[in-house]
Amino acid sequence: MYKFVLRPLLFFLDPERVHHLSFWGIKFLSKLGFSKLFRNICVVEDTRLEREVFGLKFPNPVGLAAGFDKDAKLYNELSDFGFGFIEIGTLTPKPQEGNPKRRLFRLKPDQAIINRMGFNNKGVFDAVERLKKKHRVLIGGNIGKNKITPNADAKKDYLICFDALFEHVDYFVVNVSSPNTPGLRELQDKEPLTELLQELKRENTKIAQKIRSKEKPILLKIAPDLTDDQLLDIITIVADTKIDGVIATNTTISRDNLKSSLVHTEERGGLSGKPLRARSTEVIRFLSEKSKKAFPIIGVGGIHGPEEALEKLEAGADLVQIWTGFVYEGPGLIKRINNAILAQT
Repeated sequence: MYKFVLRPLLFFLDPERVHHLSFWGIKFLSKLGFSKLFRNICVVEDTRLEREVFGLKFPNPVGLAAGFDKDAKLYNELSDFGFGFIEIGTLTPKPQEGNPKRRLFRLKPDQAIINRMGFNNKGVFDAVERLKKKHRVLIGGNIGKNKITPNADAKKDYLICFDALFEHVDYFVVNVSSPNTPGLRELQDKEPLTELLQELKRENTKIAQKIRSKEKPILLKIAPDLTDDQLLDIITIVADTKIDGVIATNTTISRDNLKSSLVHTEERGGLSGKPLRARSTEVIRFLSEKSKKAFPIIGVGGIHGPEEALEKLEAGADLVQIWTGFVYEGPGLIKRINNAILAQT
């Protein structure tokens, strides 16, 4: 129904407008009592799907990547579609509008999306108010810096977000890999990244001791555009800082082998979707093999069906996330992936 009825109608409209309409529609239907129906149709419950990763127990290994529910407005309703975990954000200390519109583009022949949203969000403290509600799903908090914050002061922004979210999320993701905030990817360089992660680890210990809680897992989200030498640096950084894992990968600035017209492919921003499939899997396999499986990996990029999800798990991912595939394939994708995983057990 989604692919043949809803999607063609939605794809007539501007992508960002569709995003807001979809949020309104899901929220409205949930208030009308459709949550139970969604769960009955979409959720696959089976203990064989459970995964214990970085100290957390996931009911299934399929999550929603950051960027969809930026402001933590819909995490409980989205959980009704069968996600094992949902990542909110990217959140910044201060609210920001993001980049000028238009900033979201569908590449339908490629089943891809280009976005240059620019960390548009209402600010971490706004999200915290909604996160105080009871969660029906594990929540990851994806954190970044404000556009106006110079890289020299970036640690302060990440610490503000970390402190604010600590008691309201289950794990953290440090986003230094978005191509849509000027200079952000420079924080992926070995020295500044090591310093940032060490500072967050210290803060993690400090808060946990203060409130007598466990420390929260910290993950690093990396770009698919890193070289092999840079990926080896990532392995060293994870070992040195003792963070809990890596998300591979964010969107790419590459435009290789696209079928879509130049009108869209020349747009600036990060590319996600099917064209990212091979590279993200390659990065996962490289990290897993070169580190000798030293840390957990969440695989994301180009998952539009069970085959791509299984491919990433076989390459070394412990969990997977979807975003663009969710837009193109609809909620049924989560169930199809989970059923495919069960078929292999």
